[in-house]
Amino acid sequence: MAIDSPSSPSARTKPAANAGARAKSAAPPASPGKAPSSEGVTSLARVQSAAARAVLAVLAGVNADNALAKQDTSGFDGAARGALADLTLGSLRHLGELRVIVRAFVRAKPDALIEALLWVAIYQLLYSRTASHVIVSQAVEAAQMMDRGAKGFVNAVLRNVLRAPEEAKANALLSDEGQWNHPQWWIDRVRHDHGEWWEAILRGGNGQGPLTLRVNRRRATQADVLSALEQKKIEAEALGESMIVVKRPRPVHRMPGFQEGWFSVQDAGAQLAAPLLNPKPNMRVLDACAAPGGKTAHLLEQSDCQLLALDVDAERVKKISENLTRLGLHADVRAADALELATWWDQRLFDRILLDAPCTGSGVVRRHPDGKWLKRESDIAQLAKIQAALIDRLWSTLAVGGRMLYCTCSIFREENALQIEAALARHTNMKRLRIALPGDPASIGGQLLPGGNKKTHNHDGFFYALLEKIAV
Repeated sequence: MAIDSPSSPSARTKPAANAGARAKSAAPPASPGKAPSSEGVTSLARVQSAAARAVLAVLAGVNADNALAKQDTSGFDGAARGALADLTLGSLRHLGELRVIVRAFVRAKPDALIEALLWVAIYQLLYSRTASHVIVSQAVEAAQMMDRGAKGFVNAVLRNVLRAPEEAKANALLSDEGQWNHPQWWIDRVRHDHGEWWEAILRGGNGQGPLTLRVNRRRATQADVLSALEQKKIEAEALGESMIVVKRPRPVHRMPGFQEGWFSVQDAGAQLAAPLLNPKPNMRVLDACAAPGGKTAHLLEQSDCQLLALDVDAERVKKISENLTRLGLHADVRAADALELATWWDQRLFDRILLDAPCTGSGVVRRHPDGKWLKRESDIAQLAKIQAALIDRLWSTLAVGGRMLYCTCSIFREENALQIEAALARHTNMKRLRIALPGDPASIGGQLLPGGNKKTHNHDGFFYALLEKIAV
């Protein structure tokens, strides 16, 4: 299902201006060479080492949040923790090219942890503002902590990269993974599914997602939020009636009005769900896969409906309740498997159903670059079976004349267009309604492409299909 929270601002980087440049990032990575620790300094070597271990954990199947949480950060201050997140997520964002670059400078595959350290250090050399001599010397120190015999090897590889950065980048472009920074199977599938737009989709997935807010119009106006931000000298721009884009991402919990429930963080693409479903007052509404609750809250901000929010993950259900409490909203929130109707359904039909289905998350990798390397191609077919089962099971709980909004944060056709085509073939009482989505080519048959620079098209990748139950 869609994830409505943003990735760490420190993880957002913009591409280097040329192969040898150390580009400025959208939120520049901290340079913790002189950050406080138990002796007054947290070495960059410690941060690099932790980042290398976190990257390896992601490649072993652990999501980035958990991988970072498992690292030893004793003595790290806020700057060092921010740098750790940047080095981990930035390395994952550029992992395709980093792998190719390392392979070009080594004769034999090094130990996995040493190789990951090289990825992290090369990411810094190419995409951070930290001085190259600091990066290299600290990476050598990190290598010594890992394997004393590897320090000379790491030093040699990094200095060779520094001598020929343009050649290193050029070599990376010779392979699909190096050029597009996605796994080969992912590139092949996007090329197959979206023949005309595949390059734009991959570029969008490697881009930077803006910090986008949705104003809670039950507690504040768009003007209220903009005024509060302006007083704190936070540059922001209004879009539509309740959307605000913050020009420089920052920790949202420190922004004025957040704790008071004036707004939530939600991508522009995700903000389309509630208006598309358009519940009316007193309608019975089901949000079937609701966590962490961004779309749940938007539905309640929009209408005084009777809303039941479900999620199979009991821990994530707590997050729904926390979000609703902060925003001053109320729903019936339960930990339950939407497929197991007998455990939660009282046999009363719903007027509206939001099915934000479990999916690969292939449309939100600009915010969650670990997703590119966590997913396997086989996951698509497995998720498609769950999606089909959810559609079929929940369709039986919808009243005639009622509507279901099926959505994913995926760009793969098997989870989206093909899923809906199959559902329409199975259900003679199902009709797909026309919907209006922003921007051409942002909207193609309900598919929103990720990325973009235009105001009307700077969102994650989403798919929407509005289905109405008709009498037969």
